[in-house]
Amino acid sequence: MAGRTATPDEIALLVADVYESAGALRRLGERTARTEGLTQARWQVLSVVSDEPLTVPQAARRLGVTRQNVQRVANDLVEQGHAAYADNPDHRGSPVLTLTADGRNALGKVTERATERHRELFADVPDTEVTAARSLLRRLLTELDRQERAEGKR
Repeated sequence: MAGRTATPDEIALLVADVYESAGALRRLGERTARTEGLTQARWQVLSVVSDEPLTVPQAARRLGVTRQNVQRVANDLVEQGHAAYADNPDHRGSPVLTLTADGRNALGKVTERATERHRELFADVPDTEVTAARSLLRRLLTELDRQERAEGKR
């Protein structure tokens, strides 16, 4: 079977499976985030600014979503006390978003719960299959990124 080229039907079914898996994983993420009073969007924004403070546009670029969407979520996180805006020495009009102690605590708890759920989900999947799936998806993402850049979309 090695070296055989996938048929158009197999590729279409793989793409459909990726979309279906992404939807199911988003639903799992929402349920996981909800255990700590978050949404998946809030969890993602907390995560993206956990290593270093970022402006809303920087966070949006890293997440691959619109600035407006991240701005709304960031404002919600600030209102909840999970994040705060701080002065940006590089740009006075664009503050950086930072985590508060409560935000770091919530992020830690939801990440720990996600790790437990992932272990359960993949308990019967051999490591070699996980590695192969990741390799295929990384190759696909690299090619998609290359095409987007060539089209001037990224």
